[in-house]
Amino acid sequence: MEDYMTQEDGWEREGLLDPAWERQQRKTFTAWCNSHLRKAGTQIEEIDEDFRNGLKLMLLLEVISGEHLPRPDRGKMRLHKIANVNKALNFIASKGVRLVSIGAEEIVDGNTKMTLGMIWTIISICHSGHFSGRVVGQGGFAIMVPEEDGSVQERECSKLPHEVSMAELSSDGLRELVVWKDGLAFCALIHRHRPDLIDYNKLRKVRIDDPLTNLQTAFEVAEKHLDIPQMLDAQELQDMAKPDERAVMTYVSCFYHAFSGAQKVVSFFHLSALRKYVIYKITLQTLFKENDIVDMVKPDERSIMTYVAAFYHAFSGNDKAETAANRILKVLGVNQENERLMDEYERLASDLLEWIARMKPWLDDRTTDNTMEGVQRKLDDFRDYRAKQKPPKIDEKGHLEAAYNTLQTKLRLSNRPAFMPSEGKLVSDITSAWKGLEGAEKGYEEWLLAEMRRLERLDHLAKKFYYKAGIHEKWTVGQEENLASEEYKRASLQELKALMKKHEAFESDLAAHQDRVEQIAAIAQELNDLDYHDTETINDRCRDICDEWDRLGSATQKRRTALEVCVTSCLNMEQILESIEQQHLEFAKRAAPFNNWMDCAKEDLEDMFIVHSMLEIRKLISAHGVFKDTLPDAQKEKESIIALVQNIKKIQRQYDLPDESCENAYTTVTPEEIESKWNVVRNMVPARDASLQAELGKQQNHELLRTEFAQIANQFGPWMVEFTKEINRIAMSMVGSLEDVKNSLMDYQQRMMANKPQLDTLEKKHQQMQEALVFDNPHSAYSMESLHASWEHIKALLSLTINEVENQILMRDAKGLTQEQMNEFRASFNHFDR
Repeated sequence: MEDYMTQEDGWEREGLLDPAWERQQRKTFTAWCNSHLRKAGTQIEEIDEDFRNGLKLMLLLEVISGEHLPRPDRGKMRLHKIANVNKALNFIASKGVRLVSIGAEEIVDGNTKMTLGMIWTIISICHSGHFSGRVVGQGGFAIMVPEEDGSVQERECSKLPHEVSMAELSSDGLRELVVWKDGLAFCALIHRHRPDLIDYNKLRKVRIDDPLTNLQTAFEVAEKHLDIPQMLDAQELQDMAKPDERAVMTYVSCFYHAFSGAQKVVSFFHLSALRKYVIYKITLQTLFKENDIVDMVKPDERSIMTYVAAFYHAFSGNDKAETAANRILKVLGVNQENERLMDEYERLASDLLEWIARMKPWLDDRTTDNTMEGVQRKLDDFRDYRAKQKPPKIDEKGHLEAAYNTLQTKLRLSNRPAFMPSEGKLVSDITSAWKGLEGAEKGYEEWLLAEMRRLERLDHLAKKFYYKAGIHEKWTVGQEENLASEEYKRASLQELKALMKKHEAFESDLAAHQDRVEQIAAIAQELNDLDYHDTETINDRCRDICDEWDRLGSATQKRRTALEVCVTSCLNMEQILESIEQQHLEFAKRAAPFNNWMDCAKEDLEDMFIVHSMLEIRKLISAHGVFKDTLPDAQKEKESIIALVQNIKKIQRQYDLPDESCENAYTTVTPEEIESKWNVVRNMVPARDASLQAELGKQQNHELLRTEFAQIANQFGPWMVEFTKEINRIAMSMVGSLEDVKNSLMDYQQRMMANKPQLDTLEKKHQQMQEALVFDNPHSAYSMESLHASWEHIKALLSLTINEVENQILMRDAKGLTQEQMNEFRASFNHFDR
């Protein structure tokens, strides 16, 4: 035994340099350590990292040995880690094991070779009296060996299990380490002790040439039915020429423990269900020291049953057994109620956090289909969330905090440790998650409102674009064909002059339309900048207009050149028509701009407008007033233009000229057309006045809504501030008995609920403003969201304060304190709080 407890001097440290062996040992040793650490409710991930501070190493030795090691150092400095590892190494040395070249510094530094060597030493200690066979007499043990013909034979070894190396097993018939590679040896080992799990003879006939399946079958059966973790990887074991000896030894030793313990299960006594339950609870609360039984995943059955038996025999002859059982049951009832409250807190916290996690991505989503209808649907969904989904969750949050405080109070009264929720479910975690939800909610609402304003402007710009584009395209119909015609080649001088003047008038008209084309291009560019959903159609139409405009400019210049060449070739002109031509030209030059001005005025009068404040509508009304001031001058210009036509007709009658000679060839604009458009513009002015006045009334109504909301909010907001101060004063002063304080707080709660109609009125006003698309209010610093938040804060503060007073009443009654004692305690606390 002493020879075994001395660490092997030649444990082949250099062998660990083989990556395959090192990887296999790391996996096997990690699984072996976790199989023991699970009993203490923990595990490791990286064997060379998780043992560096020494805490889990000491815990592993405590679980394996059943003994208590010295208290570990809780610091995080290197000296604390070295001290903890030294405590573990000293414990190993106390068992008579000689550690060679393994120091605490190597373990703290994460030396993989040293760490694996140390774990192998611990495994050797743990399995010093056990292996995969059964003990035979005093000097040997038996193992199951698969023979060449496929049968399973029992061989007896001359040494104890822990004294046999893998090389020695080969002399007993295991044929070196390669015997474990085909999986039949593992299957034979399970078949020998549990033939109901694996039929070895059938397995040999079916899968003799499938070692990977044999290995996986053995590992899965061992893990599922024997509670042996998969410490080896079937593929790695198959691929390696020589499996790692210590990895295989560690795994095989677990079979010995599993099979040797299966025949030593202690049966329970023939007791009533009540006494079994009472005895078991007594065992859990008294057998182990603080938190031992809580920290163990699976308590040792033999230790518990031995101790339970002692209690049974002690109580069986005691006349007061029933009284003791009743007292224990009462304590158990209190513990069960506390456990129920813990479960309820965990359930409520999980549900609330799950709801927050589900809502957060929805509120963080900033995608839209770029249509007003899509944004309106999102706004409706957000209002539904604000009005229906969120309020119940606010109540659940308040109930959760109250349940947590009540549970902690009951645990303090029962002299029990404080309840520590699961990771991520603390009250602070829930509060942080809730704040994140409210931040996302605020950002989502601001984004929705900004997106709605942007889409309103986009729709307005798109309609304006199509309107101006339609007018321009209507004007350009047939213009390219007119410019391409060559009728001037057969025209007389008079006709050429007419054609030339007509062309000049067209150029004037073309220049007047230049502004409209630039406006169309500017609107198209703005729609692109604002990411309009149908920019492709806008761009195509704008491109067609610009291309056509360039062609018109080129054709105009070409026609002017051709006309000038023809005019210079003609010398005879009729003097009598010169005056008429001059007046026709004057008419054309003045009629075209005036006609274009009336078209622009008509566009402006028909132009749609969107305003959000009184200032904007007043600006529009002022601009419209300026336009109306220009109408008298425009009327004079119109009359002057019409006078030119009347003078031409007078000359025609005076000289008895044919009608053809008096036709104005310089323009297509007629006096009748000018009169007609002028009448249309004059008639549109009152309609524009009416629409602006209607919008003014609408904005005045919006301003009234803002004012009404602000009047109530500016009173309700300060009231809530003062109300909060009064509650805090009562909570801090605690004047009078606890019942009086509670009643006072309940009165404040009723007073608060009496003001709930004011909050509802504000909500209705806010809803009216939302429906009227009024999103700002300069008359009040209070928003509906801030008032809601303050209201919920007061509500939660009252509930928490009342809950705290009730907990103090509960503690006072439980401790039997008088009112004078409570006042003395309160006076002491108030004195030191200063």
